[in-house]
Amino acid sequence: MDTAAGNDPGAENHDAAVERDARAEHRWPAVVALAVALILYALLPSDILSVPLRFTMVGLAIVMLVPVVLLNPHRLRRQTTWSRWLSVGQAVVLVVANQVALVQLIFLLISSGTKDGPSLLVAAVQVWVTNVIAFALVYWEIDRGGPVTRRHDARTELPSADYRFAQDEDHDAIDEVAARSSARIDWTPSFVDYLYESATNSMAFSPGAAMPLSPRIKGLMLVQAFGGFVMLALVIAHAVGQLGG
Repeated sequence: MDTAAGNDPGAENHDAAVERDARAEHRWPAVVALAVALILYALLPSDILSVPLRFTMVGLAIVMLVPVVLLNPHRLRRQTTWSRWLSVGQAVVLVVANQVALVQLIFLLISSGTKDGPSLLVAAVQVWVTNVIAFALVYWEIDRGGPVTRRHDARTELPSADYRFAQDEDHDAIDEVAARSSARIDWTPSFVDYLYESATNSMAFSPGAAMPLSPRIKGLMLVQAFGGFVMLALVIAHAVGQLGG
């Protein structure tokens, strides 16, 4: 006896798999951003970090990246305990390593006077961009359980949110705005959203489109904004000193 297509378990499972695949976030925006950060970090002047230290950190980041890319080469469909630890650990390692570079850069900006002015200003840009990417990766990895959990688990099963995005509360706005809301289209943030939040926090020293909710996110944003503010103040002072010199 023929089975109606609508009641075919195989067809239903296939449709569910296709839907899960369509919801899965692309891997490569985060990988490209990480590659940019690692290149900038590797090209820092030796006065800030020694060559062995820089390339050890870059090598460690690559070693941690390879297994998680092999697990999800194109879209983030699967997650294991070890892949979760590697993904979060990689982002944290990059943040910590860049904070070391930031502290050393601040020391050089304070103590070098007009010496090596252009190279220090270029290094400041490298550290700042790397910081934006590193914190974006951390925010992306920890909010609501990470990119795999956010896209595949039911909202009732998600961990508490670290950020409140505008889309999370736009369902009762006018139609053209509500059309993009989480309630209407089951929207969830992607890496670009966290990159924007990180960049805004580094430039304006305040939240962008999303409001921080959890103490851990507020603490991370405070560390990021404070470092960016100190570096910006010293870079401006150093640039003025270069012009005056």
